[in-house]
Amino acid sequence: MAERARDWMAQAERDLAHAENDLASGFYEWSCFSAQQAVEKAIKALYQTRNQLAWGHSVRELLEGLRDELSVSDPLIEAGKSLDKYYILSRYPNGFPSGAPVDYFTKRDAQGAVDDARKIIRFCKDHLA
Repeated sequence: MAERARDWMAQAERDLAHAENDLASGFYEWSCFSAQQAVEKAIKALYQTRNQLAWGHSVRELLEGLRDELSVSDPLIEAGKSLDKYYILSRYPNGFPSGAPVDYFTKRDAQGAVDDARKIIRFCKDHLA
């Protein structure tokens, strides 16, 4: 398997910047989704450095898959659970009884997603070296 961890992390950092820009611009649903995507890619970079395959989109599951090798804390798993909620609901209107995602996501949601993403990405970067 080709080692592509740097590529995955570079895109993770760009996705986080996108999440921060969307937060600042009021696109809260997209900020939440981009934060989730940033973390998913950062974790996949970590898997790459361990010569492991990482499939799926659940941040919680990806983090739990690293628990045997790394000290993944419960608060990090909780942050992953929060981000997992944004993978679909932030993009599709049929996730709600009426309205579009723009009607449901708040600045508080987006700020929490960005904060959680920063924590998990920091964890991943600390373990990439």
